[in-house]
Amino acid sequence: MHFVNDFRDPEKARGLINAIEAAVDPARQYRFMEFCGGHTHVLSRWGLTELLPANVKMIHGPGCPVCVLPVSRYVMAIDLALKHKEVILCTYGDTMRVPTPKGLTLLTARSQGADIRMVYSPADAVEIAAQNPDREVVFLAIGFETTTPATALAITAAKHRGLTNFSCLVSHVLTPAAMNHILATAPARGAQPLSGIVGPAHVSTVIGSEAYRPVVQKYHIPLVIAGFEPLDMLAAILMLIEQVNDNRADVENEFTRAVTPEGNAAAIALMKEVFCFKESFEWRGLGVVPASALGLNPAYEAFDAQKKFSLIEQHVQENRACACPAILRGEKDPEDCVLFGKVCTPDRPIGACMVSSEGACAARYRYAPRRARHDAQTEE
Repeated sequence: MHFVNDFRDPEKARGLINAIEAAVDPARQYRFMEFCGGHTHVLSRWGLTELLPANVKMIHGPGCPVCVLPVSRYVMAIDLALKHKEVILCTYGDTMRVPTPKGLTLLTARSQGADIRMVYSPADAVEIAAQNPDREVVFLAIGFETTTPATALAITAAKHRGLTNFSCLVSHVLTPAAMNHILATAPARGAQPLSGIVGPAHVSTVIGSEAYRPVVQKYHIPLVIAGFEPLDMLAAILMLIEQVNDNRADVENEFTRAVTPEGNAAAIALMKEVFCFKESFEWRGLGVVPASALGLNPAYEAFDAQKKFSLIEQHVQENRACACPAILRGEKDPEDCVLFGKVCTPDRPIGACMVSSEGACAARYRYAPRRARHDAQTEE
């Protein structure tokens, strides 16, 4: 099921909502995790969760790359930029405002003299390295499989151009590994089981729909890849309900206009050339997850900033009052956090989920009904 035009047509939306209402079994509880932060924003922006039957619950997942990066990676980047004055640290905009326990962010570190620059792509960082041959340029490379090919392309371009002053602090993480970890650890955490997963759109254009089949088969859980328009989300939710009702567990693709079973072969080949699996990697909220992140292959180790500057990552304790880790696991809603809308707002974020444009807290704060936001701010 997909829509070529009129992705926001109210009449079509009403038809899908009616179909959802007719399909739900009143005796069932449907718990669907939207893995991608972009989907969280679609649900909040268009108020879709308020239109769903009461027994259909949407659960926020860890699909925000800025949010899932542990505090330790931000601390490492800040220390690098402050202690090595020869370094120009480049990164994406959202990462600049993520707070650390000491109150520092990359943005405040810049005000203390560190040369930290926001870029729109890793290619921009490569150009900065070419223009500053007497400086070391480090790109803080974050993101899921969506942004990984761009980092790989930048590294290969730097190698081709002979830029020895360019390197990356690689923090790319992998979607299927995170899904597997959430499902595997849910019983031990006492988390309520999920009924299905809304698969990410942009990630899936790279890795393809078949990349999720091992997870779906192992845990017998439905997964439907959805686009980012309101009708995409409603159609995907309906498809998940139908799978649950039929006791099916399959990978289905609502976003057929962009996602193929095999994904982007050129991007996958480039990622395999440049990157290898890390044995393990710490995620915010999920803990240490095996084979869930990427490092550089031996042929590209010269571009590994962590090795180049002998950086040591040490576990850093989260702000204990912040519920961001539990929100990323799908165990709490933003409103369950005692800080939400009070001391933690987009202007003064305490946790990464309020910083990022894809964070669940930022989405809920921005798009929640005015009354709900007022209640959160004034509740004693």
